[in-house]
Amino acid sequence: MKDFTKGSETRLILNFALPILFGSLFQQLYNIVDSIFIGNYVGKEGLAAVGASFPVIFALISFVIGIGSGSTVVISQYYGAKNNEAVKRAIDTLYIFMFFASAALSVLGIVFARQIFEFTDLPQDVLPQAVRYLQIYMSGNVLFFGFAGTNAILRGLGDSKTPLYFTIIATLINIFLDWIFIGIFDWGVGGAAFATVIAQGGAFITGIIYLNNTHDLLTLHPSRLKFDKKIFTQSVKIGLPTGFQQTFVAFGMVALFGIVNKFGTDTVAAYSVGMRIDSVPAMLAMAFSAAVAPFVGQNIGANKPERVRAGFFSTLILSTLLTIVVTVVYILFPRQIVMAFTDDAKVIEVGIEYIRVVAPFYVLFSLMFVVNGVLRGAGATLIPMFITLIALWFIRIPASYFMAEEFGRIGIWWGIPIGWLFGMGLAFVYYASGKWKNKSVTG
Repeated sequence: MKDFTKGSETRLILNFALPILFGSLFQQLYNIVDSIFIGNYVGKEGLAAVGASFPVIFALISFVIGIGSGSTVVISQYYGAKNNEAVKRAIDTLYIFMFFASAALSVLGIVFARQIFEFTDLPQDVLPQAVRYLQIYMSGNVLFFGFAGTNAILRGLGDSKTPLYFTIIATLINIFLDWIFIGIFDWGVGGAAFATVIAQGGAFITGIIYLNNTHDLLTLHPSRLKFDKKIFTQSVKIGLPTGFQQTFVAFGMVALFGIVNKFGTDTVAAYSVGMRIDSVPAMLAMAFSAAVAPFVGQNIGANKPERVRAGFFSTLILSTLLTIVVTVVYILFPRQIVMAFTDDAKVIEVGIEYIRVVAPFYVLFSLMFVVNGVLRGAGATLIPMFITLIALWFIRIPASYFMAEEFGRIGIWWGIPIGWLFGMGLAFVYYASGKWKNKSVTG
């Protein structure tokens, strides 16, 4: 466990962010490896199917994950206030909520998979594989939520190293099973989905065994879990706006795929590669956002606002520098990057086009996420929800739609950084207002 209320802000945030960053790297690595195996062994239809499934999966789980993030903020603030009994009750409540919510979502995703993809006009040559991938993936939803919930709790307690170890285990299992299921057994997209479910489940079970034997605050025994209505209400109050925000983002991604789908399988496959490529700078932004949130939560709980400001600026600098490095690599080597996923000439050219438009603007995305991390750590999540709603649904999606009508496929890509620019600007305006500073749940 890490105490963020004393010591160098920059060193604390960097040391906390690095394990999250490496964990996210491994998390994205097996998603990227999935796409590389599928693109090279199954073809562009399989690549498009997995890419089209991602926003649907995100749409199905995003609201619950958002609500769960409220528990992480509550845990970090109670831990900063040294109230261990409340911390334990918050952890129990989160696990109970995650279990029942994930079970319900599994049924929803399995039953309505085909209807969801048909609604987005997914090309017919991609549809069967997308349905198969989604149904298998959603069958392991309880394991995914258990794994994600455990990692989120540990981060709220200031422990970012243990989630890294669990994620490394999941990644290595997933890559090995990809090779077996796709490369040897020739199970196609179904093999990729089975590999992910087994990997998540293995890491979750390993994590629970470890935690039950090493952490006083984290001993998971299903029969002893107790639901605390008061803490759940606190968590929902903080997490509900984030849940809506995540849902807006998720359905926005589905809507964007609906625009992309109209340009055919090559464009869908290229956009799928583009999302995998975007995951690396997104990973950087999310890692620093996840690091600054508990830092802010603990220092607000300890009534140290001066450390919140210092930590915010340190995080901005660190995140921006690393994002610029990734951007330069992408701009210099777009062809080589896309060719790792596919040898289809048309998909490669569209993928290069995507990188050249979007990559120069990754820093906008990074800055937006860091500011939102500060606001969430403070418990001020309502305004970021509205910022996301405006930037995505009133700027990015309309811009992509109308620019696609006017300029074709490339117009979709230009809508993405336009949305980031507006989102970043609105987030900074709210931060500068200072209205987020008095949202502590502890007092």
